[in-house]
Amino acid sequence: MLLGLSTILRTPDAVLPFEASLDLSDLKFGSSYPVSEPVQAVGSVRNTAGVLILRANIRTVLHGSCDRCAVDFSREVSYDVEAVLTRELENEDEADEWTFLLENDHADLDDILTTAFVLNMDSKLLCKPDCKGLCFRCGKNLNDGACDCRPESDPRWAVLGQLLKDKE
Repeated sequence: MLLGLSTILRTPDAVLPFEASLDLSDLKFGSSYPVSEPVQAVGSVRNTAGVLILRANIRTVLHGSCDRCAVDFSREVSYDVEAVLTRELENEDEADEWTFLLENDHADLDDILTTAFVLNMDSKLLCKPDCKGLCFRCGKNLNDGACDCRPESDPRWAVLGQLLKDKE
């Protein structure tokens, strides 16, 4: 979706609000496709002293299998986005991932929002941010409570443990 910005390019402090919906169902993340519902974006572009600043919030529901506990989940995610829109780059090598070029006074919202979504996603798909994962010995899901495995003793204390056994 192209967002026409010619109305605010020459007007300081002008604001252009927008709403957009993105289909990222073909976005592969690892071995899964976690985005089956549209990504909704609400935001605005403001001309601040000749610099166009895009601010938006993007949200959707992720579906997948947790990388820590292997449970299937659906979880809402929301990311705030801020990007600079420019007609030209002085030095393309120094441009960062949050600077986007205008095409004939239009911003490519699909490109900007897709890039923002991918850059904001965590490197692992988790059912919740504080997922405890599985016990590496018995395989119990630690989100459901502690397992019955005894903690491993530190091998540096093994000699003292042997002394206590010999004393008994």
